[in-house]
Amino acid sequence: MDIPTWITALRADGELLADAATSTSLDALVPGCPGWQARDLVGHVGRVHRWARTMVADRVTEDGFGKLTAIMEGIETPGDDKLVDWFRTGHHDLVDTLEAAPADLECFTFMPAPNPLTFWARRQAHETAVHRVDAEQAANRPSPVESGFAADGIDELLTGFLMRSRKPRAAEPRTVLVSSDGRHWLVRFGPDAGATEVPEPEPADTTISGPASTMYLALWNRVPWDGLTVSGADGLPELWAEMFRVR
Repeated sequence: MDIPTWITALRADGELLADAATSTSLDALVPGCPGWQARDLVGHVGRVHRWARTMVADRVTEDGFGKLTAIMEGIETPGDDKLVDWFRTGHHDLVDTLEAAPADLECFTFMPAPNPLTFWARRQAHETAVHRVDAEQAANRPSPVESGFAADGIDELLTGFLMRSRKPRAAEPRTVLVSSDGRHWLVRFGPDAGATEVPEPEPADTTISGPASTMYLALWNRVPWDGLTVSGADGLPELWAEMFRVR
């Protein structure tokens, strides 16, 4: 995928998120984020969008997590009557900022990427997509995730997020092969934790396979693993759910 494709997805999913939020009560529970109501979800994504926009627009090169804390805690979200419009404003500003950003942008990132603009376009596209699903589940009006975009999100999750701060730990070393829509990733749990996309399936203790649109949401704990095929060692769904639980 490329930057324009990620930005297009970000634009579409932000609009869908807002539409879902307006179609239901902001008191509605969000199944994928235990303890959250729809207003918490909208406020969270609205603050994240404003943080991301600040990183890109202001060319912030120091540790952006300090800025994240300030923005997430310092921005007071409006009341329910203005919340979705507030979200839409921040979302549109982020999209506009990413579209206008130069290819040689230099700013803070927190996962490997070819360049900062690629990082922020991709990360915000998937951040918004997963939370769009949350909003639609709260509103009971689900819509699908396109398979190519979902496969890209699986790659970001396994080779980026998983290795960044939630390295797969296990009492005993084990390997997991994730196969979806012709792409394959080998994940190693234990002391030599890591995840790599591989050209062909490789032997592993556990194999998970299924369509990318389902795999993407299952690995982010947004849908059950019922739509996937899991073979080999037991206990992986429970271990995975614990590592990627929203807290």
